[in-house]
Amino acid sequence: MGDMIAIAGKGGVGKSTFAALLIRSLLKKGGPVLAVDADPNSNLPAMLGMKAETTIGSILEEFQSEKLKIPAGMTKQSWLETRLNRAIIESRGLDLVVMGRPEGQGCYCAANTLLRDFLDRLRPNYQWIVADNEAGMEHLSRRTVGAIDRLVMISDATVKGLRTAANLLALILELKLAVKDKYLVVNCANGLEPRLLEMIANLGINFLGTIPQDKNIIAYDLEEKSLLGLPDDSAAIKASESIVENLANKV
Repeated sequence: MGDMIAIAGKGGVGKSTFAALLIRSLLKKGGPVLAVDADPNSNLPAMLGMKAETTIGSILEEFQSEKLKIPAGMTKQSWLETRLNRAIIESRGLDLVVMGRPEGQGCYCAANTLLRDFLDRLRPNYQWIVADNEAGMEHLSRRTVGAIDRLVMISDATVKGLRTAANLLALILELKLAVKDKYLVVNCANGLEPRLLEMIANLGINFLGTIPQDKNIIAYDLEEKSLLGLPDDSAAIKASESIVENLANKV
């Protein structure tokens, strides 16, 4: 059964960037890896140099359409499963699934449920599943990606970022969510102030370390290049590989 690593945190702290760095490091350990963009505002595919032609949201829209035509001899359930399997973007050692968003009005509840059930079927095929979630806490209460083996909360070096991490932990306890292990990573940090270190200690979870600001990431973003191609000597790559080793040692 694949190890589900879910990424969470407030908006703007670099969750998708960290997810891409994490995936790069996991691929070096052997894979296979399933990347899941569970944020309706998808950013992960571009960071991985991949393009999603079909999303869970678009499949759901098609499935619920009154104009849907099922081929003769095929049930709606088998049609749905076939379409979902075609939504997997495949590459060497790395596959990608994108939730996207339904085009119509309403909430994302049906798309979340469809994604969760689909991931449950896919998990045995991968060593790691890395799920990049939307900002905030709603994805946890909706149980978007199902049972989580490791929740990695991303913060920037701010009080607000760490307070969001504390609120996530409180929500997990309140809803009695299935989260085995919880971790914290501080992104874009070249050192931490004493107050922030005190707040981190008070969270009572595994602190995996910091990822420094990296000019290579800025350059790759401007050129719309995959972060998987970052050079090994990049500061962010060295930090992310250290974090993966730290994560592995805490199993």
